[in-house]
Amino acid sequence: MENSEIARVFYEIADLLEIQGGYRFRIRSYRNAGMVVEGLPEGLKNLFEKDGEDGLKGIPGIGESTRAKIIEMLSTGKCKYHQELLKEMPVGMLEIIKVSGVGPKKAAFVHKELGINTIDELEKAAESGLIQNLPGFGEVSEQKILKGIKDLKARTRQFKLSVVIPVAQSFTQYLRSVPGIIDIVPSGSFRRWKETVGDLDILTTCKDSRPVMDHFVKHPDVREVLSKGETKSTVVLASGLHVDIRVLEKKSFGAALQYFTGSKAHNVALRDRAKRMGLKISEYGVFKERGEVWVVGNKEEDVYKAVGLPWIPPELRENRGELEAAEEGRLPAQLQYSDIKGDLHVHTKESDGAYTLEDMAEAAMKMGYEYIAVTDHSKAVGIAHGLDEARLNAQIRMVDEYNDKLKRQRKKFRVLKATEVDIRGDGTLDHPEGVLKKLDCVVASVHSGFGMGMEEMTNRVIKAVRTGLINIIGHPTGRLINEREPYQIDLEKVLSEAKKYNVAVELNSYPDRLDVNDVHCLLAKQKGVLVAISTDSHSIYHLENMIYGVHTARRGWLEKKDVLNTRSLKELMKVLKGKG
Repeated sequence: MENSEIARVFYEIADLLEIQGGYRFRIRSYRNAGMVVEGLPEGLKNLFEKDGEDGLKGIPGIGESTRAKIIEMLSTGKCKYHQELLKEMPVGMLEIIKVSGVGPKKAAFVHKELGINTIDELEKAAESGLIQNLPGFGEVSEQKILKGIKDLKARTRQFKLSVVIPVAQSFTQYLRSVPGIIDIVPSGSFRRWKETVGDLDILTTCKDSRPVMDHFVKHPDVREVLSKGETKSTVVLASGLHVDIRVLEKKSFGAALQYFTGSKAHNVALRDRAKRMGLKISEYGVFKERGEVWVVGNKEEDVYKAVGLPWIPPELRENRGELEAAEEGRLPAQLQYSDIKGDLHVHTKESDGAYTLEDMAEAAMKMGYEYIAVTDHSKAVGIAHGLDEARLNAQIRMVDEYNDKLKRQRKKFRVLKATEVDIRGDGTLDHPEGVLKKLDCVVASVHSGFGMGMEEMTNRVIKAVRTGLINIIGHPTGRLINEREPYQIDLEKVLSEAKKYNVAVELNSYPDRLDVNDVHCLLAKQKGVLVAISTDSHSIYHLENMIYGVHTARRGWLEKKDVLNTRSLKELMKVLKGKG
C-alpha cells in the first residue's frame, strides 16, 4: 500500500467514528495520523521492506496503535479495525459526507431518520422533498444538498495533483530500467500543474517499443490493461486512474510534447496562428501547408520558434493571453522555488500540528529559509485545540526565548510571533486587539458558517480586513479540492479592500486546498495585492508542499515581486508593519 492509501484509511476511520459520534480525541488522532502519513517524503512501504518494523519507529505523530495498523496494512493490505467500522456503517456513508453541506452529523441523522445509505438514495430523497421536512434542514438545505451531489458526481473522474505526482514518479523510475529507452516525460494537465488530473499521459522515445510496452503493462499498480499496442497502451490503476503511454519518433517528440501538454484552448490558438503564417502544427511536427513539408518537431522550443514566439512555460498554456504576451515580450518572469524566503502559515503541537515549534523551525532552516510564522489556531476552532489568550501569550514568550537562543547561536533565522485567528460569523476576530498587536503576523481565516450567502460572507471577511489588525487572509475561499466547494464570496471586492489596508491574500499550498487558485492569483496581481504562498503545515514534511504553491502561482502569472514571502526578513517586517 502507498502512503496515500494508508492515509485514506486513517481519514475514513476518523470519518466513521465521527458519524458514530465517537470521542473527539480519537477522531483527531486518526486525522493527524492521516496527515502525517500523507506528508512523509519516503514511502512507508519502502521503509518497511528495508528495515521491517524498526523502519517505522520514531515517526512523530504516529503512536503505537496507529503504527500497529500501518504494519498490518503493509503486511495484509487491510486494516481490521477499519473493516469492522465499515461493517457497522454502510460504506455509502463515506461518500455521503463528501457532499458539500452534509457533514458526519447530518449524514448520521438522515441515515437514522430515513434509512439513507448511499448518495443515490440521498439524491432521490432530496428530489422528493423528504429532506426539507427533517428538523434542522429546510428547503434551502435540500437544494444545497442536490447541488452538492451534482458537483460531486461531476468531479469523480478527476484526481488531485498530489495523488498523481507519486504515480508519475513511480512510472518514470520504473520505465527507466528498460534497455534502449531515451525520453520519458509525463505530459497533459499534469505537466501544466493543473490542480486536478483526469488521466496521466506519458510520452517516450526508445530504440524498440516492444519491451517498453511489455514492461509498462506489468507495473505493480496496474489493475487492468485496457489496450496494448506498439505505439500506445492504456492501463487502469487500483485507484481508478488511467495511465497512457505513447512511443514516438525522436523527430516528432517536441511537437508531440507540445501537443499532448495542451491545453486544448492553447493549442487551438497556436494552430490558428500557424495557419495565418502558412504552417500547420500537429503532434508529428510543424509543416508547410503547401506540400506538407516537415519543418521542425524534435524540440518543443522549435515549435514555438517556428511561429515567431519564445517557448511558453507549460503552466501558462491556458489561452489567457499568453500568445499575445509572448509576442510582445510580456511573459511573466517565472517564479522560482528558490525565491521563497520563508513560510507564513505553520502549525505546531500547541494546536493541531504534529511537531513542536523547535522541530518546525529546524526543518525550515534545513530548507534554507530565513523565517517561519507559527500560526496556531485560535480557540474558536475547538477540534484543533485552538489557543485562548493565555496560551497565545505563553507561546509569544516561548517564541521570544527561542529567538534569543538562535541569536546567541548566531543563527540568521527568526520565528515570527503569529496566529491563525478565526474570523467569526459576525466578522470579529477570535483574539482580542491587545494580544493581536503583540504579534508580528496575523493570518485571519474562516473555519465555520460556510453556508452564508455571498453578500454576508463578503461583508464578514471585509469587516475583518477593516480592523487593521490582520496581515493575511488565509485560504480565502474555503474550498477543498474534490471534497468541498468554495463558499460564496466576492473575492474581487475583498481584494479591493485588502489593497486599501495593506493586507495580503494567501495561496495555501496544502495540496487539498491550493486556495487561492490560479485565476484568483491573476486577479490579485491585477489589483496590486500581494500573495503569501504558505503551506499550512501540520508536519515538518508538509513544508515541502511549497512547490504546489509556487507552480499554482506560476499558473496565475505571479512573479517574485508579487509574492510577499519572497522578501528578506527585513523587507518582510516593513510590509507586515504597514511600511511596505
